[in-house]
Amino acid sequence: MTSVLLICALGGYLAGSIPFGLVLCYLAGYGDIRKIGSHNIGATNVLRTGNKWLALLTVLLDAFKAGLAAYVAYKLVPNTEIGTFGGKVVTLNVLGSLIAGACGIIGHNFPIWLKFKGGKGVASSLGFILMTQWPIALIALGVWLTMAFTFRYSSLSALTAAVIIPIVSFFLCPPIYTLFYTCIALLVIVRHHANIARLIKGEESKISFKKK
Repeated sequence: MTSVLLICALGGYLAGSIPFGLVLCYLAGYGDIRKIGSHNIGATNVLRTGNKWLALLTVLLDAFKAGLAAYVAYKLVPNTEIGTFGGKVVTLNVLGSLIAGACGIIGHNFPIWLKFKGGKGVASSLGFILMTQWPIALIALGVWLTMAFTFRYSSLSALTAAVIIPIVSFFLCPPIYTLFYTCIALLVIVRHHANIARLIKGEESKISFKKK
């Protein structure tokens, strides 16, 4: 069982560490995305090139890699009961799926190819949750969109969704999912520490479709 879960973790990490934002910007002729805006490889910084379609593709691919890792693990790992958590039965394929998806997010945040300097894991987290508990993902997406269109702060939208996810999952999901979602939400919040400081100071950049 341990070897299976280690393979899930490694596979998820390697899939998540593919820096799609960086690769797409190079292919589109924008150069190194880390040299503009927030110096991040995520979709919000890709949007600062002014190419909204490239930013959308980055979101989809970043979400896809963590979601795919979770899906593949769920399908390939045996559906064997391994114990209980919070009074609910946990199967090996569910645990493997959660580990693979979570490690995919970690890979996005800390990719080995970029000296462990990656994105903030928002899109990857959404893809992971979408593949494992899609109703929670839709709620999180609704919160993000509402906050984004109301206040136009990508970071504030992500932080609000991150806070909501563990609360909602507590009522709608088995406890093992809530545990993983809480850890991922905390990671998203920690990765936004600089954004939180700028929000408090009123210095955070708003979402813009204009090239910078």
